[in-house]
Amino acid sequence: MLDMDLSVLPGLETDRLQLRAFQESDADALHLLRADQRTMLHIGRPRSTGPANALALIRSMEEERQRNAGIGWAIHLREEDRLIGTVGYYRLKKEHHTGEVGYLLDPEHWGKGLMHEALGAVLACGFDRFRFHRVEAITDPRNTASRMVLERRGFRLEGLFKENFLWEGRFLDSAVYSLLNPRRAS
Repeated sequence: MLDMDLSVLPGLETDRLQLRAFQESDADALHLLRADQRTMLHIGRPRSTGPANALALIRSMEEERQRNAGIGWAIHLREEDRLIGTVGYYRLKKEHHTGEVGYLLDPEHWGKGLMHEALGAVLACGFDRFRFHRVEAITDPRNTASRMVLERRGFRLEGLFKENFLWEGRFLDSAVYSLLNPRRAS
């Protein structure tokens, strides 16, 4: 079983981005991101109802990190400290050396390669620091942009699960992707 210490969130940087711990001051921007119908179209989670809702989510993610159950980063451009996205590891399976990655990005920044950049930093951290053997990602098969981000980062589609997710009274499909640690894969 992986013995991970998530109590200290490592700050990550790319050419254009900084990934840092969430701050309570991110609540307004996180609310706007999670309230946007375009951002949440393929997520299968309730949209944010206000900054207080986003603040509760920030606090919940911090509690999850303190329990070593997950870790998330606020994404912002290097030149401005305004949250434009999120990325993190959720549903950790420490006994299997596996983490599931998830992410959101402000539609204003879609198509610029920013999530590709952020995901690269998070994967390096997951494989090098957290010692994952495998990282998984689950997305709506209709979310072509997310699937392209994953595939550009080397993820492989493992399967399509038919109607395995109930959301708002409808059964939806899931596309399951994985990436093995390139330094450990056989």
